[in-house]
Amino acid sequence: MTPNTLYYGDNLPILRTYFPSASVDLIYLDPPFNSNRSYNVLFKDESGRDSEAQITAFEDSWHWGRSTEELYSELLREAPERVARVLAALVESLGRTNQICAYLVMMTARLIELHRVLKASGSLYLHCDDSASHYLKLILDSIFGPENYRNHLNWKRAIAHNDPRRFGRIQDHILFYSRTDQPYWNGHDIATAKTEEQLAAAYPSQDERGRYRADNLTGAGTSEGESGRRWRGYDVTARGRHWSAPKTGKYAEYIERHFIPGYRAIPGVHERLEALDAAGLIHHPKRGKWPGLKRYAAADTGNSPQDLLLEPSGFTNYNKQRGEHLGFQTQKPRALVEKFIRASCPPDGFVLDPFCGCGTAIDAAHALGRRWAGIDITHLSVALMKYRLRDRYQLLPGRDYAVIGEPTSLPGARQLAAEDRYQFQWWALSLVGAKPLGAPSGSRRGKRGADRGIDGVIHFLGDGGAAERALIQVKSGGVNSGDIRDLRGTLERENAALAAFITLEAPSQPMQTEALAAGFYETEAWGRFPRLQILTIEALLAGATLEMPREHGTFRRAPRAERARADQGELRLG
Repeated sequence: MTPNTLYYGDNLPILRTYFPSASVDLIYLDPPFNSNRSYNVLFKDESGRDSEAQITAFEDSWHWGRSTEELYSELLREAPERVARVLAALVESLGRTNQICAYLVMMTARLIELHRVLKASGSLYLHCDDSASHYLKLILDSIFGPENYRNHLNWKRAIAHNDPRRFGRIQDHILFYSRTDQPYWNGHDIATAKTEEQLAAAYPSQDERGRYRADNLTGAGTSEGESGRRWRGYDVTARGRHWSAPKTGKYAEYIERHFIPGYRAIPGVHERLEALDAAGLIHHPKRGKWPGLKRYAAADTGNSPQDLLLEPSGFTNYNKQRGEHLGFQTQKPRALVEKFIRASCPPDGFVLDPFCGCGTAIDAAHALGRRWAGIDITHLSVALMKYRLRDRYQLLPGRDYAVIGEPTSLPGARQLAAEDRYQFQWWALSLVGAKPLGAPSGSRRGKRGADRGIDGVIHFLGDGGAAERALIQVKSGGVNSGDIRDLRGTLERENAALAAFITLEAPSQPMQTEALAAGFYETEAWGRFPRLQILTIEALLAGATLEMPREHGTFRRAPRAERARADQGELRLG
């Protein structure tokens, strides 16, 4: 397994092939919900086999087919007994014809593998909605063990939602599990600062150092050792208690850092009490009351994170306001995922997102200096992640991170085209950084619609900042000069600046002549470019690029990291 890698393909075989056991610190997954939304569709994998796991971007509709039955049988034979029993009970009670069962079979197989790859200190955050959360919790309990269930987090993703004949659904659910009962946890890092009013109430006293409160210096129960002896005339045993001057924890670190160098190395409790008193850190009240440790407001780490995550304006508006929204319908705010990473992944840790979509978890992991890997089943998502990493961090595939599963040779490209023209088109468009439009002609997955022969588009700035377009057409079969004439007609009809014809086959001389006849697109700032360009897949794999002005983009561009961090908001925890 290579850190910082994007994988294209079905995450089940990828997990089994590339990820060794106990290798991942944190898993965040936001799999497609079984909610009949109109943004996911099932399709064949590159081998031509039906795969219920594979999702493009149009319809989330699960069904029980042959591959589901085969996977279910495999789980009943090979999964841990407790997992097999729970899954069988769900399938038998709900019925094989129920789409949720196909979804649960798919998820169970992958959750078993995700449990395997987690380190002993690792954690998993599963993002889902209320149509499947209760079933998924049963599956997770059977795999991770109920004792390793940590939280059911509720994320308020919108202010209001109008749903017919029921209460508006404005929250998502995140199921938080750990691999063992000793997970890495740094809740202090995601605590929310107290308000001035809260600090004043919590720290009512004040001295020259600031606000403080008198905290307890004793613990319950008596002791026959040093901690049970009198100190400064205070008989702690008579009160049924013992001295407990802090030696570990955040406040002991604060004392050592700000007031008493080497404090935590002081061995005896009476010695620590004397050191604290000498440093003015013990509050001595009036006669008849007990001394207390001065706990200063300056050391307050804030309100501990709670299981209600409040997002003030709806995730779409939230992302748009901060320049995050990339046009991906199920995109989550980076601040949400960053909380999970900061709390549950050590600074040198490794983050995995097996359903990474537009790459929010990958973005968040990179921003926080963690190593990462993302898996997705569509070339559209892999392309979008590559654009996002380029725009935010100036990272390039092959140089700054690996991409596994995409064609790297002409035979590989031919194989992809033969197996799935839709996936081939998305991948080919990603080679020039173009945004896909519609489905390939003749595709059973969708009509070409209003694109009228255009497979992709690149928006760019011309002279004076004018908005311009480059139209892209992809061909995986035979080509001739008539294709170029048709694209030239589309170029003129659409009043676009440029057009590119991407082809698996080498262009003929008449095709080259027809392209040259389209003339040039001329600019004062960037020079001139052939208005209609022919690019072969072989040339693109060798490093060829579309000749065009440099200021261009595809999807909404992710802001550069420096600017994004400055204006990034925080999610409130209720």
